[in-house]
Amino acid sequence: MDSRAVDDYLRHLTVERGLARNTLASYRRDLAIYEAWLDSAGIEGPERATEADLSAFLRHLSAEREPRLAVSSIARVLSAVRGLHRFLAEEGRTPTDPSRELRPPKQPTRLPKAIPVEQVAAIIEAARVGDDVIALRDVALLELLYATGARVSEATALNVDDLVEDEVVRLFGKGGTQRIVPVGSYARRAIDAYLVRSRPVLSARGPATPALFLGTRGRRLSRQAVWQVLQDAAERAGVAASVSPHTLRHSFATHLLAGGADVRVVQELLGHASVATTQIYTLVTADTLREMYTTAHPRAR
Repeated sequence: MDSRAVDDYLRHLTVERGLARNTLASYRRDLAIYEAWLDSAGIEGPERATEADLSAFLRHLSAEREPRLAVSSIARVLSAVRGLHRFLAEEGRTPTDPSRELRPPKQPTRLPKAIPVEQVAAIIEAARVGDDVIALRDVALLELLYATGARVSEATALNVDDLVEDEVVRLFGKGGTQRIVPVGSYARRAIDAYLVRSRPVLSARGPATPALFLGTRGRRLSRQAVWQVLQDAAERAGVAASVSPHTLRHSFATHLLAGGADVRVVQELLGHASVATTQIYTLVTADTLREMYTTAHPRAR
């Protein structure tokens, strides 16, 4: 099949939208699935595809293709295909966009995974083991992640100057958006101890950097290093559940809502653009309440 349409679209994404190399590679893989299907269906390129053809392609992805794709993967492929057809229509290479009415299958609501407060505390306590310099850093890092609900990328991007006041930190979220988040007393004490007793030691091992959290060689701590810190602490704490930095973010939101916080306040603290995203956590809290009710109430079952 002549794949000039796909190549032109990918070139457009590179030049006009400046997408990263990994993102472009993902687009190329997804569009290769579409091209292969068009070829097997005897359709000579995306310019010849009709609305009926695209509906057939969706059925193929949803029920016929082997190996089967997850709903999220189907949605991603269809997004790439719709982008391609929109490009062809805008360029005048097709009279209309046949993908306009194409809708991906509805994705099931995936509830965020949170762990109990006791397990969070056990993980943070387990981080105190070992080299005092590193332990102080790890405790400060984990306390801050749980105290603020920061994404791991936000935590690693922090500079010392982002500790605006004694109990406030400035986080930079997606799209460069900025938000101010309170830091509780536990995290504040841990960060103070790290800044006084640990960070100067780590900083002396590497080049001068404004980064708040430093690695063993004095450079800004990486996201992978944060993940490993948490994994090691969870293993020492005997927490069997799979945990990641995002687990602490989920736990932060879930525990706030369970404690009576308003969903719009939690939205602001998490840096969610839409309150609908935050409301997913209310489902977690409701599930927990139902479980407790069923277990505790004498006439619940």
